[in-house]
Amino acid sequence: MSSSIETSENTEQTPLQLDVQVQSPEACVREVVVTVPESEVKRYLKEAYDKLVPDAQVPGFRDGRAPRRLVEKQFKDRVAEQVKGQLLMDSLASVTDSEEFSAISEPDFDYNSIPEPGEGAFVFQFKIEVRPEFDTPNWKGMKLEKPVEEITDEKVDEALLRIFRDRLSFQATDDPAALGDRLTVNFTFTQDGKEVGQIEEEQVTLAEALSFADGNCKEFGEKVVGAKEGDDIQVSVELFQEDSEEDAQVVDVNVHVVEVAKLEDLDLTDEVLDELGGFEAEDELKSFIRNSLERQADYRTQQAVRQSVANLLSESVSFDLPSGLVQSQTQRELNRKSLELQRSGFPVDSINSFLNSMRQNVRATTESALREHFILEQIAEDEKVDAEPADYDSEIELIAEQSGESARRVRARLEKTGQMDSLRNQIVERKVIDLVVENGEVTETEAAVEEGQDPNALFAIPQSILKANEESDIPEAKYEDNKPVGADAKTGE
Repeated sequence: MSSSIETSENTEQTPLQLDVQVQSPEACVREVVVTVPESEVKRYLKEAYDKLVPDAQVPGFRDGRAPRRLVEKQFKDRVAEQVKGQLLMDSLASVTDSEEFSAISEPDFDYNSIPEPGEGAFVFQFKIEVRPEFDTPNWKGMKLEKPVEEITDEKVDEALLRIFRDRLSFQATDDPAALGDRLTVNFTFTQDGKEVGQIEEEQVTLAEALSFADGNCKEFGEKVVGAKEGDDIQVSVELFQEDSEEDAQVVDVNVHVVEVAKLEDLDLTDEVLDELGGFEAEDELKSFIRNSLERQADYRTQQAVRQSVANLLSESVSFDLPSGLVQSQTQRELNRKSLELQRSGFPVDSINSFLNSMRQNVRATTESALREHFILEQIAEDEKVDAEPADYDSEIELIAEQSGESARRVRARLEKTGQMDSLRNQIVERKVIDLVVENGEVTETEAAVEEGQDPNALFAIPQSILKANEESDIPEAKYEDNKPVGADAKTGE
């Protein structure tokens, strides 16, 4: 595919002329060759020198009085580099904003391999991931079931006990470790007799099973219960594998117990209420907990409805997703899920456990999420649905409320880590789901009763065993300064 594009990014008077050739080597990938004709290259160079000459400093001449040919000779390399960047920026802005395709990633090219502009045309090429092309499915009048979950006083009390366990003081002891104790441990991982990594001084809650980003230790509680400070325990971890036909890989783990700490006696005093987040009364704390549980229930309801919508829509849509696209979008999907769970009021341990499970089935979960995203995004474009400034403010406030950070700090962190795009996606997708529900035939049903998760059943560490010495690629669900749920909720700081 070849086309000529004009852009006025460089100057208001004269648009940039481009020749663009687009190839589709596979679904969701475009290879683009951009050619800027020699006449345009010369124009950009002339404009750059026109701006430089009046103030150029050349030895032997007063500022701005050197002959143009001397200025061009002395500043040739600097101007060429500047014009190269300007041509690339203007060309890419024009190509990616055109209607030929809808980009979902940044252009992939090697800047240093592109020659600087000089004689002849300026030519460069890049790859870019794009949204698949398909006809928007019929989404109006769908028959849907909406499970509704009731938050009872019993559920609030169960959550309060979990907060006690997670947030209050643990006291170091020489007693044997029991389920629910807080341990500080060193992990040493070996495979086929060779050490493959270490994690030092990791705090874990002693649970029946232990989850890593790429494997599970089902025997953790069985082996470690009864251990004391200074003990070494041998356990094994079965690594996750995407190909179920392959033999499972096992990593041997030496668990060195640095410290055993037990939860102190629980009493909901004024001091404890203040430690849990500056609450003035038990009723206020329970109200906060109920609000978090209701948001979690809303999230489960929305996920159930979303899955029903996605399944029905996918039946009438067919498109391929290349494995490279799925792999490159994995981190974005992890970021999106992490933000979604935070704003929905889930505690840190639940988020880490969910992300570990997702990471261990990353190909299937990412591919499914991408299919849903593309369909919902296309409906959003058709119906002019988008995220508004107030939507961002609301989402950031919810994350801040749950994490104990100020909204300002949450926003700054999301902007710094490039997660505002993930936040925008979840806002838009939620709006589209609401739109589908509004235009559908919805029957409310009673949600299946979920027993409170046993806090001693599983503890999750958001780190990979085989990358134990590297920084985790999973967004860490952690409260700023380890503040408890609801910390500084009133001050916002």
